[in-house]
Formats: sequence, structure tokens, C-alpha cells
Amino acid sequence: MTSIASLLRIAGFALLPLLTVGTAQAAEKLTIGLIPSEDSQAMIESSQQVLDSLEKQLGMPVEPFVATDYNGIIEALRAGKLDVAYLGPFSYVLAASVADVEAFAVAETKKTGQSAYKSLILARKDSGIRNLADLKGRTFAFVDPSSTSGHLFPKAGLEQAGYDPEKLFSRVIFSGSHDASILAVENNKVDAAAVADRILNGAVAKGVVKQDDFQVVWTSRSIPESPMVWRKALDPQLKQQIAAALASMKDVPWGDQGMLNGFQPTNDAAYDVVRDTAKVLNLDLRSMK
Repeated sequence: MTSIASLLRIAGFALLPLLTVGTAQAAEKLTIGLIPSEDSQAMIESSQQVLDSLEKQLGMPVEPFVATDYNGIIEALRAGKLDVAYLGPFSYVLAASVADVEAFAVAETKKTGQSAYKSLILARKDSGIRNLADLKGRTFAFVDPSSTSGHLFPKAGLEQAGYDPEKLFSRVIFSGSHDASILAVENNKVDAAAVADRILNGAVAKGVVKQDDFQVVWTSRSIPESPMVWRKALDPQLKQQIAAALASMKDVPWGDQGMLNGFQPTNDAAYDVVRDTAKVLNLDLRSMK
């Protein structure tokens, strides 16, 4: 089996120094990790109102941290440097296998009213790519080795459709973010890419790209939304306060998901579909335990 350890080594992340948090009972601040689905500054800016509201409701400083890649957040959780984190579904499954964390909430957005999303493989309409067979010999961008919609689900989808992702493309890159992958296709840097549907929709809504420029080649089944996770050892009273504060947040933007309609409870079992998809790729989640 492919070792998850190898995935964690792919990006070659050197963990940035973080201030060490105190014990759960004597916490003086709350540290929150954010996956870099957008560039770091954009991710913090689009999450700032939630972070500010959380800080006010908890009565303690809330310090955000965006790593250079998904695995930076996983490593920070494993090292006990973060209290709470916003992770992709697959990066959560990885984190749960190596760190003492659990999913507790997912965002519900105003636009969809749902807590799920999909992965897309998209190409430019003028590329001539209309189906998966047309990807043969083309260049392709995945987002990150630990990205659910930007790597795990589309790669598994290709295998289930009878294609070997290792042989299908002439060149594969990891762009680092969904935004970067979308722009790579738009600017003809790659022929096609795998991205989250909601991030493409967000880029279109912002006027960064035009929907009519793209051809959707493949769509995944529904993926459980990216969870908020916390350290299991976090003070139980603080956990209750965090969950209640997040549930009350409405009409403010949250990261790459858009306007919030609050956070609803979730649990580890909701991500078994992600574990099942990992099995398609013969990934051994136990190897990092």
C-alpha cells in the first residue's frame, strides 16, 4: 500500500514556528489552523469576521495560522500547536489517524443550505477536451496531495473509470491551491485541473474567471463538507463555548465557502466515505498511527 507518510513528505513542508499554547484548563488564547485552499492572506481575510466574533464570544485572543500546504496544518495539530483547525475532509482523515483530534462542526452556507460539495475536473472550452478519454497525454493540475476534491476524489474517480492517473497525463503538477489550479487552466498553463465546485463558483462570482470559459469534464459524488476539528484534550467547557459560538454565526463570510448560515454538528463517522475512497487508491491510513 502507498504509505500516508509518503503523502506527508511530498510537499516537503517545514513547519513554521508557532507559539506554544498553554494547557486546556489554562488557555490564554485559541489557535486556529486554516487550510490554504486560497492564498494565505485571502484565507485569513475571508475568515476574519468569524475569527473576530469567536474572539469576542470566548473572551480570549483567537490567533489564525495558514500553513504553506495542507500537511502543515496536520503536522501542527500532531505537535499540539493548534487548538482548532479548518480542514478538508481527507486532510481531516489523515489528521485523525496521526493526531488526537475529532471533527465537531461543518459550515452551512446561505447559498446552498447544504453541508456537502463536489469535485470537478475542468478544462478550457477551446481545449477540445470533452471527456476523460480526451485527457490522455494532456497536462494536469491537482491541488495538494492531501486535498479531498483537488486530489483524492478525482484521482479515485479516474481509476474507477478505468484510467491510470500515473500514465494518463503527460505532466502533473500540484498547484498548492484551488484558485491557482483554476487560473492555471484559464491561462493555459495546464490543460485541465481538479478543483472544488464551490471554489470555482466563488472565482466566477468575484469576476476572476468566466464560467463560459470552462468545460466540466467530470463531477464527483457529494463529498462531506470540510470540518472544523479540535484537540480532544481541549477543555470541555471551552469546547461547548466554541461550538455554541460557531453555531450562532450567520450572514458573515467563511473562508472559501461563502456566507454562513451557522455551523452544524458533525462527527468522525461522517467521513467514512472519504476513508472508503482512500481504499480505492490503496492508501494505508494505519501507517501513520
